[in-house]
Order: sequence, then structure tokens, then C-alpha cells
Amino acid sequence: MQVKRISAFTNNGLGGNPAGVLLTQGPISVEQMQAIAAEVGYSETVFASPNPDGSWRVRYFAPETEVPFCGHATIALGAVLGDTQGPGRYALSLSKAEIEVSAEQIDGTWVSTLLSPPTRSSPADPDLVDEALSLFGYTVDELDPLLPPRRANAGTEHLVLPLNTRDALKRMDYDLEEGRRFMEKHRIGTVAFIFREEERRFQARNAFATGGVLEDPATGAAAAAFAGMLRDLQILSDGTFVIHQGEDMRQPSRIEVTLTETPGAPVSVRGRSSVIV
Repeated sequence: MQVKRISAFTNNGLGGNPAGVLLTQGPISVEQMQAIAAEVGYSETVFASPNPDGSWRVRYFAPETEVPFCGHATIALGAVLGDTQGPGRYALSLSKAEIEVSAEQIDGTWVSTLLSPPTRSSPADPDLVDEALSLFGYTVDELDPLLPPRRANAGTEHLVLPLNTRDALKRMDYDLEEGRRFMEKHRIGTVAFIFREEERRFQARNAFATGGVLEDPATGAAAAAFAGMLRDLQILSDGTFVIHQGEDMRQPSRIEVTLTETPGAPVSVRGRSSVIV
């Protein structure tokens, strides 16, 4: 079994978030998948096997645990499916959702678009926000007054904390073990910090201690959840916006997100991929 190593959400051919992709003829054991993901060492490795109906059975593993959904690994999977099966749209059966990914080749680069699980969001408990701010060394005054903190979900639970300056976003840092305990305690996949540069342009950083990594350079699942949050708050109701992530890690990533006006509806997340040699 050969794991493909793909960088998803690249920006002009640079940066992106690496993911392992393994296509198998049939399901393999959880123990095998976990061991392979640990050996690959990326924040996620995705495993996909064909179903009799033409869809693909998909599971995602971080180095230390299984995760229910991963956006950048799905974008990487789309590139591999496009390369091995041809351009087109592929139905994916996850542990708790049915989604799809499409793949097309533009100027020699695979471009994938995933349709996320349904979205939902709710106000973040003030005590949870205070605990998070303490963990990451922020104050309440550094939060964006126009974008309140929320819990947001599009297949994975995220705590979204919008900040009011780019400088504050640059300072994001925390203790990995304390972060892991915090996220596991509150059942959070990532803590997403956001800065709104323009109406439809955002900068983001995502802490992913539960996956054993300090920070993700591109997080498609959080991008989808954030889109649902913006829709719930009636800040952006439809159309496309762009998230730039990973710039402070020197792994620039570009995530395009498109949403409709329907509350809770899946959103589209689009990105380019490149093979890691």
C-alpha cells in the first residue's frame, strides 16, 4: 500500500497543508490506519476504499486519533481520485455524514471542491471563552466586537475566536499539552482564530492540539464551519469568500468558500493541490 503525500490548499504552488492519502481495494483495520497515520506524521491521513455503488468509504486519522472529518485531507483525496480515476464528482461516505468531492485539472494543477456536511453554530459560553483567552494569552479587548465567539460545526466542532487586529493574530501561541487538555475537555477539534481583513477576505490560524500538532496551516473543516457561522449571524449570507491561513507559519494557504442563503446547508470549499516529492 502506497501513501500519496499531497499538499492541499496551496497558494500559487506554494505552502498548503500536507495530507497522506491511501486508496485501498477494501477496508483495513482501525489499528492499521492508526499506525499508518502515525508513521506518515501529518496532521491527517485519509483512507478511502470503493463501495459497490460507486461511492467511496472514507475515514480520517491524525497521528494519535481518528477524526470525523478533515477538509484539507478531502481536498487532497479529490486530487488523488482525479489523478487515478479521472476528473469528476465523487460521493464520499464518512462515519457520520455523506459528502462529495469533485476534481478538475486547471493549467496542470488539480483543483478540488468539497461539499461539506451540514453546518451549525451557537454562542460560545463566556466561561469557555475566558478559559480559551487565558490559554492563548489574549484579553477580551482583543476580540472583534462585530464577530462574537461561537462554537461552529461542519462535521467537526470548532471554537471560533475572531480577533480585532492582524498583530493579535500573529501572536497566537500556547502550550501544546494544556491545549490538548482544553480541547478534549470541551470536545473541540480546533480553536480557530480569525481576522477580517476585508468584507470577503479573512486571515486565520487554527490550533489543533487534539491532533498532536500545534497549528494547522490550512483547515477546510474549520473554514466550512466558519462559513456556517457567518451565515447564522447574517454577516455573509451567500457568495464566495477567501481565507488565507498558514502565512505566519511560512506555509501560505488559500481556501475558497462558497455558501448559499439556506440556514444549515452544506457549503463548498475549494482548493488547489500539489504532490509532495
